[in-house]
Amino acid sequence: MNKNFNPAGDRIAILQTFVRIVESGSLTAAAAQLETTQPTISRRLQTLEQMLGVKLIQRTTHTMKLTDDGERCYQHARRLIESWQMLEDEVSGARDEPAGVLRVRAPHAFGQDQLIGPLGDYLRRYPQISIEWILNDRSPDFIPEGIDCAIHVGPITDPAVVAVLLAEVPRLVVAAPSVLAGHEPLIKPADLAGLPWVALSSFYRNDVTLHHLASGEQYRFDISPRLSTDSLYAVRKAAIEGLGVGMVSSWVVKEDLDAGILQHILPEWQAAPLPIYLLYPYASYYPARLRKFITLMKEVMPGLTGTRSAGQINEAATRG
Repeated sequence: MNKNFNPAGDRIAILQTFVRIVESGSLTAAAAQLETTQPTISRRLQTLEQMLGVKLIQRTTHTMKLTDDGERCYQHARRLIESWQMLEDEVSGARDEPAGVLRVRAPHAFGQDQLIGPLGDYLRRYPQISIEWILNDRSPDFIPEGIDCAIHVGPITDPAVVAVLLAEVPRLVVAAPSVLAGHEPLIKPADLAGLPWVALSSFYRNDVTLHHLASGEQYRFDISPRLSTDSLYAVRKAAIEGLGVGMVSSWVVKEDLDAGILQHILPEWQAAPLPIYLLYPYASYYPARLRKFITLMKEVMPGLTGTRSAGQINEAATRG
């Protein structure tokens, strides 16, 4: 054992570094997530191996693999770190007063528009917290990326995470007046098939399914979009420019509808609403900063502009 090695806090930091190396997949990624240098991460790993007297990781130029001792160390280290965090929170009172950095992934459009207000409330309520607000539209790989939780719009694709259903987003069919000019009045969903379309490729591409709000009747038809994009804002802008009909989340076009820039087509027919989930990995202990954020999201999400309570959603269906 290294006789110059400081006990307690230093050892916990070494174990945290080792866990981060394993979960991020490389020393370089671990250094980035811990905001230090790769040589520092390497020294910490060497120190741990010297303390334990075993080789924990086999490294080559392109690969990194845990040894059998490394796998056992990793499992024990995770449990020890969770226990240490619980102890720290209990003793310091942080179980009720969160501190530290919360790393959250959210969809681009929703995350830069609807959720900034609630984030401000959270930060004002808990002054010892800071947030890394990471915006992208893919499902996060929580542990390798060091993500605490994610706001997810749409069906759940990963059953290995905790999924808290927060609210739902109605989706509307909209178009600019110029797109509708010269066409016969739109009376039924079949009439929409003959119009030009703009597709939001993450949710619909070559066909559209609408539901009648009163009767529950369903109607599906094919489309040949003039423009396909994975950006909700781009669909909105393309619809405003008259490139075609779009099917969008209600919150993103509320002001456009109020101003008459866009028109809500066949309002009695809508696409199935999109569920909004808060996702996070399973663990035996969650720090206060995450628990308080979950509570806040449950409180505020159904009241945001263009969202509504998800109490009536059949959760099994939304996971389909």
